[in-house]
Amino acid sequence: MLAPSAPLFGNIFSLVCVLCAVFSAANSFTKAQRLDSQKGYDSIRDLGWREFEELVGEAFRRKGFSVRENESRGPDGGVDLVLVAGSEKHLVQCKQWKALKVGVKVVRELYGVMAATGAVGGFVVTSGQFTREAQDFAQGTNIKLISGPELWGMIQGVQASMPIATNEPAFGPTKHCPKCGKEMIVRTAKRGQQAGQKFWGCTGYPACKRTVTLAQ
Repeated sequence: MLAPSAPLFGNIFSLVCVLCAVFSAANSFTKAQRLDSQKGYDSIRDLGWREFEELVGEAFRRKGFSVRENESRGPDGGVDLVLVAGSEKHLVQCKQWKALKVGVKVVRELYGVMAATGAVGGFVVTSGQFTREAQDFAQGTNIKLISGPELWGMIQGVQASMPIATNEPAFGPTKHCPKCGKEMIVRTAKRGQQAGQKFWGCTGYPACKRTVTLAQ
């Protein structure tokens, strides 16, 4: 009775794996699109808390970190993101606060979690501002405070231009870096002799600076 059922279970398992892969790819595309669609400080402040966390995670991912999101808690509590670069771990606390400034309690709590988990550094990221007490406490620690305007600057630094239409099969929905294997995205050169021209850039930038010409 078990042997005839084995192919059926195998097919079901394969289907589940395919659906999970499709969902993961769609989720990654949504996060990437959200980051690239940001127009300024105000558009960041209009995001919900979950979208804000995903935006921050995508920004760090494009800066070369491996990002693990905390899916198990609500809008205000716990470490929101864990960043890994090599053997080093950083913790991120996100605060989508539009009216209040982030106080020293948030920074102090993250510092305690860093010590307990062996994290080498941490970030507190907000769409707003920090109190003077929070800024003073962060000085001399491995915690970096990122306010709303600073976050917008960070996003601008990793934003990609919108993909252009092409009939070449090499430019499908995924193109991987020939150096590190990470996904590549279409960017626009902002300076130098190639300013204004589009190219494939590695999402691992700045850790990986490999580029591929769009005509390749």
